[in-house]
Amino acid sequence: MPVRGFKALAIALTVFGLSACANINASSTQYVGGEHFAPTLPESVQVLRVEPTRPHVRVGEVIVDASVEPPPPVTDIEQKLRTEAAAMGGDAVVVVYDRIQPVSAYVSGPLWDRDIQSIQGRKLKGIVIHYN
Repeated sequence: MPVRGFKALAIALTVFGLSACANINASSTQYVGGEHFAPTLPESVQVLRVEPTRPHVRVGEVIVDASVEPPPPVTDIEQKLRTEAAAMGGDAVVVVYDRIQPVSAYVSGPLWDRDIQSIQGRKLKGIVIHYN
């Protein structure tokens, strides 16, 4: 097999291999200058879609990146939000952004006839809150 064909096959297998597994990655950021709370239990953290009327303070943010082909179960995404929020001492996490969007792309084909394929991903942003 020519080197060029081998590289194309390796790229295709890598892309296929990455897309065959549902994955969830998360990162969190605690706000500077705010109160710091002891970690809570993930199972006690609420996942909300609207800000509660109960008095609370904002502790930080959680960003979750999830695959869409195949998509992970929603319960797994919510568990990732709970785990990240609990580490900051959150009582709830309010999802303020939940979209499927292009997260990367790859180019294939010869120089004169290239094809660009975008890779979709699900991105969520949640605000971690602690009740007063």
